[in-house]
Amino acid sequence: MVDHCAFGWIFSALLAFPIALSLFLSPWRNRRVRGTDSTPRSASVSSSATTNGECRSVDGDADVVIVGAGVAGSALAHTLGKDGRRVHVIERDLTEPDRIVGELLQPGGYLKLIELGLQDCVEEIDAQKVYGYALFKDGKNTRLSYPLENFHSDVSGRSFHNGRFIQRMREKAASLPNVRLEQGTVTSLLEEKGTITGVQYKSKNGEQKTAYAPLTIVCDGCFSNLRRSLCTPMVDVPSYFVGLVLENCQLPYANLGHVVLGDPSPILFYPISSTEIRCLVDVPGQKVPSISNGEMEKYLKTVVAPQVPPQIHDAFIAAIEKGNIRTMPNRSMPAAPQPTPGALLMGDAFNMRHPLTGGGMTVALSDIVVLRNLLKPLKDLNDAPTLCKYLESFYTLRKPVASTINTLAGALYKVFCASPDQARKEMRQACFDYLSLGGIFSNGPVSLLSGLNPRPLSLVLHFFAVAIYGVGRLLLPFPSLKGIWIGARLVYSASGIIFPIIKAEGVRQMFFPATVPAYYRTPPVLNS
Repeated sequence: MVDHCAFGWIFSALLAFPIALSLFLSPWRNRRVRGTDSTPRSASVSSSATTNGECRSVDGDADVVIVGAGVAGSALAHTLGKDGRRVHVIERDLTEPDRIVGELLQPGGYLKLIELGLQDCVEEIDAQKVYGYALFKDGKNTRLSYPLENFHSDVSGRSFHNGRFIQRMREKAASLPNVRLEQGTVTSLLEEKGTITGVQYKSKNGEQKTAYAPLTIVCDGCFSNLRRSLCTPMVDVPSYFVGLVLENCQLPYANLGHVVLGDPSPILFYPISSTEIRCLVDVPGQKVPSISNGEMEKYLKTVVAPQVPPQIHDAFIAAIEKGNIRTMPNRSMPAAPQPTPGALLMGDAFNMRHPLTGGGMTVALSDIVVLRNLLKPLKDLNDAPTLCKYLESFYTLRKPVASTINTLAGALYKVFCASPDQARKEMRQACFDYLSLGGIFSNGPVSLLSGLNPRPLSLVLHFFAVAIYGVGRLLLPFPSLKGIWIGARLVYSASGIIFPIIKAEGVRQMFFPATVPAYYRTPPVLNS
């Protein structure tokens, strides 16, 4: 079995490179860049005035205006504030958020948190350490541990209440004297001759106000009403999460996230406090059963409950009967930036992936590290066109981490969903069995999933190793015409899953970033 998988690695490499190269050379890779003067913007952009050709700063003389104070916005405000920038953050609602996602931070994200000096934000919120996953399928299960042997003992995943984590980061950002956190609703971006010069917003008491800065960073989340001004969004909603909280029960394996490969799609369990277990039931498609007329309760009890591990079955039923069932669309959106002088998109406003793998916060924190390092050498941000050209390198430098996590999330979701197609069934079983082999066969994919080793090529090799492993199972001990046919369709199906995702991410930037001119941008000389 191990020899066969080793063969699969070699074969998958030979298979992956020609296809990747053909995608790389294809004409679709060219992206459209918004012109600064001639291209019309959306209605969410208003015109503004400038003084002597420079952006005006009011209400505290900000260097940077940040729209949104979620995970990305709060972490970014603290990071830039710590570097001496004057930051004005405008958030629609500064009360503690109450969400059913954004509750699992992978070890790779925790390392970024340490790098940003924000690791204490997971303290004093009853956060739970997570050391890997337990995978369940058809009555069998396997444990997948994060490869943490070479890291400090404190490094692990963390799971928590999303709102508590965000409030800690907001407090940390607001504690800096040069960071101003204000509650208000941003209604539009302000523009002058193709350059974003700030924002227009309504304050908490309803007063219309403006905030000017040389750089405006939009981090207003998955429901962003400003992203259309700064990118070409292609939002897909493959499924919904139905969220429940199980109380006073124990998962089969302590300190592990639990993934049930259910029918029709995965069911997730992980601790969010010392007494609460988050359950997320994935429901494919654009609609979910109605909560109000009882359809959802019936669906959860009759379809989902029989697939739940017996140790938590009673707690699952109790959570359904208690009510407080919540739903949220699972959105994915490739990063499709239109470099715009004076503005930048970040977080879920800019790039989303299926939340199955819990990679969103890791991508956001990694992006902040990249942006911080790019801005650090710059004392002045007022030359918007030059700064915009320089910051184009951000989109290339972020790709190895972001594209690996994005691609893995999309591919795993499709593999983990049940399907009537025999080839897809074989791929799903092959994935479970491949990960169950342990050693490099589980460590490699888990290190990708956790953000500890975000290498796109490693992802492709493991993905096709799984496919070839599945083909080998069909051909052994003796090949048959049916086995050969299903095996061929399995490889075809695997290619159909992963390559469209890679294409959307951008082959050149994902696999060959050094060939992109922006990769070599050096800091411009901007006068103070």
